[in-house]
Amino acid sequence: MSDQRERMLRGERYRPDDPDLIAARLACRHLVTAFNATGPDEAARRRALLGELLGSFGANSVIEPRFCCDYGTHITIGADCFVNYDGVLLDCAAITIGDRVQIGPRVQLLTALHPVDDIVARRAGWETAAPIVIGDNVWLAAGVIVCPGVSIGADTVIGAGSVVTRDIPAGVLAVGNPCRVIRPLG
Repeated sequence: MSDQRERMLRGERYRPDDPDLIAARLACRHLVTAFNATGPDEAARRRALLGELLGSFGANSVIEPRFCCDYGTHITIGADCFVNYDGVLLDCAAITIGDRVQIGPRVQLLTALHPVDDIVARRAGWETAAPIVIGDNVWLAAGVIVCPGVSIGADTVIGAGSVVTRDIPAGVLAVGNPCRVIRPLG
């Protein structure tokens, strides 16, 4: 593992143009391209490709094509999950998805960060990344964007089109941009 990959996974500034990281993203793209090219009756092939691509992929979980990720190996998906069409899981840091999670179409889980105040570092191509954690029984409705470093508690529903910029507790309905808690559930 290269120094830049170690820095990336520790949440420190790293250079994405590191040869090891480029090679890992290329290997991921080959698997993602094969996955996205499968036909509607090739569920077993899709599952096999995801088993090779992801860090772990729980029993009875399904990801529909088109699917995109950076590395794949930093993604953990629990059992009985469903990721609908056009899922984007950019895994420069760990993405951990619990059991029985429902992810709507065009949801984005984004772990990469670029320097905001340090324009010199941003121009030079430095990045950081922060993990995302999605608890059990969460529903992310269509078009939700989850930003770096966010955790969403178990049994929570995030409304369609929401932009989640900070942690959301368990057992609530949260919506909006920025996403905020509307009410408890149950």
